[in-house]
Amino acid sequence: MDWQTVIKEYEGFLKLEKGLSPNSIEAYLSDIAKLEQFLESVRIEADPEELDPERLGQFLFWISEMGLSARSQARILSGIKAFYRYLLMEEMIERDPTALLEGPRLGSKLPEVLTVAEIDRILSKIDLSKPQGRRNKAMLETLYSCGLRVTELVRLQISGIFRAEGFIRVIGKGDKERLVPFSPRALREIDLYLPDRNSLSIQPGYEDVLFLNRRGRMLTRNMVFTIIKELARDAGIQKTVSPHTFRHSFATHLVEGGADLRAVQEMLGHESITTTEIYTHLDREYLREAIISFHPRSK
Repeated sequence: MDWQTVIKEYEGFLKLEKGLSPNSIEAYLSDIAKLEQFLESVRIEADPEELDPERLGQFLFWISEMGLSARSQARILSGIKAFYRYLLMEEMIERDPTALLEGPRLGSKLPEVLTVAEIDRILSKIDLSKPQGRRNKAMLETLYSCGLRVTELVRLQISGIFRAEGFIRVIGKGDKERLVPFSPRALREIDLYLPDRNSLSIQPGYEDVLFLNRRGRMLTRNMVFTIIKELARDAGIQKTVSPHTFRHSFATHLVEGGADLRAVQEMLGHESITTTEIYTHLDREYLREAIISFHPRSK
């Protein structure tokens, strides 16, 4: 079969059968593109489906020489392994040559977390006299109140706000929907923002999108990153802050407050409880620091 046809069918598999988001699909295809790039660089005239474990081991060495972090290398290997599992399932290969491949060992790097005081400092730097001020405050309050991914945030819809019930409908990975409770404070900021939003010249197709740019269109992920980065800088926060930092902070503060891990999993939209369990590690670190700080035997 033609190699480009294989890639197209794999893309369809990721989209239709796995239900992955466009960003995830792009990442998987990028991993295969790196493998093809490797073959070209070492002048191996073979399709990836014809490779053996030895050649794939050389590929792992090749990506390590690119200066990628151990985490990035492991993610690429995971994408390559997923592709070969697909080839095996479709009977394009008889054995999986990646079965015994091992990526670099990863340390348990915990995500950066903001304190409530730091979040308040960031929010205090929003200039409400500017046209986008009310939008930015409503957006960040919603981000922290609901623990959203940045893509979920920019896709929020006005019709998805259920005021009486105190929930908002979120469209997550693979277009899966979930209901997430949001705080009265976030709702109040949204209500203060809506008159500004409704005064915009809203472009066709964006009538129901909650957070809009000045041209009446959906915000980009990059714009949200830029807004948060600039506000964190103005607030004097030394940590590396991104939209995901608000999500991590949301989950950490819930766990520290005693929230059930399954409930946190539901709110974050994690498919596996294993992904959510990182916050139990954060919680244990929080408890350890509390003991060191306050227990009389630690003085």
